[in-house]
Amino acid sequence: MIQNSIATFKCEVVQRKLQLVGKSATGNFPQSFPEVAMNVQQDFENRRDEVNHVVDHEVIYCPYLANSLIATYFACVEVNEFSSILDGMMAISIPMTTYAKISCSNKTVDKGYEKIFYWMKENGYRQESLEKAFPMEVFYFEDDVEEEIVELYIPIIN
Repeated sequence: MIQNSIATFKCEVVQRKLQLVGKSATGNFPQSFPEVAMNVQQDFENRRDEVNHVVDHEVIYCPYLANSLIATYFACVEVNEFSSILDGMMAISIPMTTYAKISCSNKTVDKGYEKIFYWMKENGYRQESLEKAFPMEVFYFEDDVEEEIVELYIPIIN
């Protein structure tokens, strides 16, 4: 267990509807991850201030989709409206979705996934098909800190 971690590992059910603008990258799965995810995040961080109508520049939404061969990982910001999407970026509209959510940190993401899937099983929830919904990692960036809050969202049905 990590001592003095900001990770609470609090699990809950939430509903979210999001409009996102960002970049994506695809790679062989699992061989090229987490490098592909880290690279697209870094690339997007350098351009996130160019996006219009952003709700909060310090919160990066990372939906993803994967099968046993490849995965596509997105790095995005939430926007109030879609307008003039920049070259190399895309708009993603995520309809109202029910998620199991856990709060962890950038140092405890693996443990966060273990705990949320255990909690889902114990509470009778199943993951929604990746054909119908995106799982998401949400990063809350802060300057000059080693550990930042990360929320994991797993789309669910019960």
